[in-house]
Amino acid sequence: MKQNRSFIGFLVIPAFVILAAVVFYPFVYNVVLSFANMNLYKIYDWHLIGFKQYVKIFTEPSQPSFYSVLSRTLVWTFANVFFHVVIGVSLALVLNQNLKGRSLFRTMLILPWAIPQYIVALTWRGMFNYEYGAINLVITKYLSLPAVEWLKDPVNAFIACIITNVWLGFPFMMVIALGALQSIPHELYEAAEIDGAKWYHKLRTITLPLIRPVMIPAITLGVIWTFNNLNIVWLVSNAGEPSDNTHILVSFVYKAAFNYYSFSYAAALSMIIFMILLTFSLVFMKSSRATQAAY
Repeated sequence: MKQNRSFIGFLVIPAFVILAAVVFYPFVYNVVLSFANMNLYKIYDWHLIGFKQYVKIFTEPSQPSFYSVLSRTLVWTFANVFFHVVIGVSLALVLNQNLKGRSLFRTMLILPWAIPQYIVALTWRGMFNYEYGAINLVITKYLSLPAVEWLKDPVNAFIACIITNVWLGFPFMMVIALGALQSIPHELYEAAEIDGAKWYHKLRTITLPLIRPVMIPAITLGVIWTFNNLNIVWLVSNAGEPSDNTHILVSFVYKAAFNYYSFSYAAALSMIIFMILLTFSLVFMKSSRATQAAY
């Protein structure tokens, strides 16, 4: 028995070493850095200064403002996750029916999720081009409306980022919801039909409650991924343009660290993001009773 434990410990040690190297050490270093004054001019002689970086984030004016970026991040996250869930669950309900060519439709609808984000972002940026983009071509030729300057106006640029991320993210929710739907016993729907239940009654009393234990963790992951999705905002809006008015928190952290070289400021801001997401995850999982069984 002792030899077995020693052998198990020997097998586990490499995993702990890798975790310590790629997770624990960077996290602890980031925490320490957030209480320091490291920047481009103090890379080797930085020292701890306490909570000054955190106070600076919340009190000192910046361009763009922390509060405007935070509010934009909340809008970004809510809009994306809302459409991800609504579109994903709706498509899953359709694909769960006995449709002809269902496998082909599944494959085609999963493609946005399979394509690398870098390619998706640059493709959609080209489609939003004012003169040659496909979207303005449809607007002017088929809808007889004036072309939209998607990437030159802050509101339109932000909407363009949301549209791109919605297209990119709904397949994940669709796959999760489809798996949950296929696990629901068909006998429940048959019993509901015998009782005279309409489709919306079955949706409200059978389908939604039984997919809840699967969808709540998926929504939580979706919120975390969307909140931290740097690629789409950075590439579609060209690094927060115009005039840094399309930044979300994570893209603002990236710019603070690698454009302004304010490393400690960026570390403190990243810790604020971590605390926001940790608090949301704990509260949302508890309030939604995600760990309780459906039955």
